[in-house]
Amino acid sequence: MEIRVINKSHHPLPQYATPDSAGMDLRANLENPIVLKPLERCLVPTGLYVALPQGTEAQIRPRSGLALKKGITVLNSPGTIDADYRGEICIILVNLSSEPFEICDGERIAQMVVARCEQAEWVAVENLDETERGMGGFGHSGKK
Repeated sequence: MEIRVINKSHHPLPQYATPDSAGMDLRANLENPIVLKPLERCLVPTGLYVALPQGTEAQIRPRSGLALKKGITVLNSPGTIDADYRGEICIILVNLSSEPFEICDGERIAQMVVARCEQAEWVAVENLDETERGMGGFGHSGKK
């Protein structure tokens, strides 16, 4: 799938780290570092602008290493970039650790997964088909 992109950052375009990677790392595009204090959130620019194909979305997800080692995650995870959005891709990061975290220019801060999606059409009905699960939820299936 080809995606048109404008790169206003001074970093290379995102790329897949391995042939089977689902996501591409996104980098911070900063003039000055940002210090993210514990429980603080901020919007981090990437300098990237995309035109996604109709019927797709870009999902913004945390990087597992940052989450595990530093407590840094994407606040609205997964964030969604709609196919008709043309603004700069910016990432909402939050520091869930007890230590300040410095975000530097060029740092890999999140990953982006491009996925196909469909729009639903609601059909109002009086009843739904029966299933074995029924209305069970929130742990209903047990710990098997």
